[in-house]
Amino acid sequence: AMEKSYMSLFLLLVAISSALAKDAGKETKETTTKPKLPQTLSRGWGDQLIWTQTYEEALFRAKHSNKPLMIIHHLDDCPHSQALKKVFAEHKDIQKLAEKFILLNLVYETTDKNLSPDGQYVPRIMFIDPSLTVRADITGRYSNRLYAYEPSDIALLYSNMQKALKLLKTEL
Repeated sequence: AMEKSYMSLFLLLVAISSALAKDAGKETKETTTKPKLPQTLSRGWGDQLIWTQTYEEALFRAKHSNKPLMIIHHLDDCPHSQALKKVFAEHKDIQKLAEKFILLNLVYETTDKNLSPDGQYVPRIMFIDPSLTVRADITGRYSNRLYAYEPSDIALLYSNMQKALKLLKTEL
């Protein structure tokens, strides 16, 4: 009788540990396939791109890497920002080209007047070259909001990104 209860206890322990091992295995499998990432700096504008955290960091990196800086001002609750973000994030050529830039997206308004030369509207996208000059010559199609882009302006944004990279080579 003693042996029988030892055997039952042993089988119970085996059953419990294998059940626990299965659970543990399941947990790691889920976490490796779908990592729960915190809100990334991309904020949905391109999760595989490298984004800077602050304007200061972005300026420093632009200056020292000799890459142009692209700043996207947007707001989470702005439908225009959301619409542009979706088109930007899904545009393969833009995502590829964006790798050649120092990138920053801001969801708060900056006190730097250079970043709001014609007002604080969103979304607005500005380019700054490594000499830390805001490129006032790279604008969208609206005369009342020079740096605004609508989802329908995505081709213009793409060509402006190319322009920012070209100017970089010819001027520096």
